[in-house]
Amino acid sequence: MNIKNNLEKILSQIDDACIKSGRDRNEVKLVAVSKFHPLNEINEAINAGQFLFGENRVQEAKEKFSDLINLQNSDYAEKSQNVELHIIGSLQRNKVKDAVKIASCIESADRIELLDEIEKQCAKLDKKISILFELHTGEESKSGFESPEKIKEALILFSENRYPHIIPRGFMTMAPFTEDKDLIRKSFKSLRECRDRFLKEFPQFDLSELSMGMSNDFEIAIEEGSTMVRVGTSIFGPRNY
Repeated sequence: MNIKNNLEKILSQIDDACIKSGRDRNEVKLVAVSKFHPLNEINEAINAGQFLFGENRVQEAKEKFSDLINLQNSDYAEKSQNVELHIIGSLQRNKVKDAVKIASCIESADRIELLDEIEKQCAKLDKKISILFELHTGEESKSGFESPEKIKEALILFSENRYPHIIPRGFMTMAPFTEDKDLIRKSFKSLRECRDRFLKEFPQFDLSELSMGMSNDFEIAIEEGSTMVRVGTSIFGPRNY
């Protein structure tokens, strides 16, 4: 498994997808999903120039990325200062305390109760954190706000300054697990339309980020406006369960 070569291949595919869809390449970031992969493989990716990572499980992320942050006398110490971690999996309230310590962004903000807990824990640390609103767009996935109207309820609370330590940055979704490209595209299109709607309704917030697309569908996601693609298997290989 050559992680450096895999990264180069994925970045080339992102380049091609941007050219095909007339997108500015600088608009699309790669989130390397390192769930179930060990620290040495993350270090390989860092050494190859990848600094943005996504993890699903807070406990696992804490064990790996706390070590990474604490690296001192190593070849990766200087580079590790640039590492950024996003939590992309379903987040339980009792895991928020640890999540906000290690992450710069919670991509899977899917309910108001979770936002309340994120604000509470960030206030204790006097830390600001970014979030993406996860919208449920695929029938197989049960996570995410049920509808744009539910997200609007949360945005109204933001406009009332209920969450001074949370910065809303945009939206995230999981496409349905299917080979049907039309269904996948429909999922991504619905997220983009949600983003466009709320950019107009809440112009005081920068809600421009769209995290959508994974190893098997990120090219479609880029065509539909994704600004973050979450790729794991195509970089790190099969997960080490």
